[in-house]
Amino acid sequence: LTEALALNTAARDARFGVMVGCMVATSLAMAPAMLVAQQADYVDLDGPLLLAEDRKPALRYEGSLVYPPEAELWG
Repeated sequence: LTEALALNTAARDARFGVMVGCMVATSLAMAPAMLVAQQADYVDLDGPLLLAEDRKPALRYEGSLVYPPEAELWG
């Protein structure tokens, strides 16, 4: 996460656009990505929606919105 945040800053400083995305992963993988996504131009963090079953507790998705993780998800 620390390196992802630093890379995001470096990309911004170089005037690059930033996209945060995923393939298929649980909500636990998406939680830290949401921190980087706050400063991204494009965000695609719907990986948990492609799983037959996500972990509990999971992120809450409503339409195109994903809500911040509860503390129980990753501390």
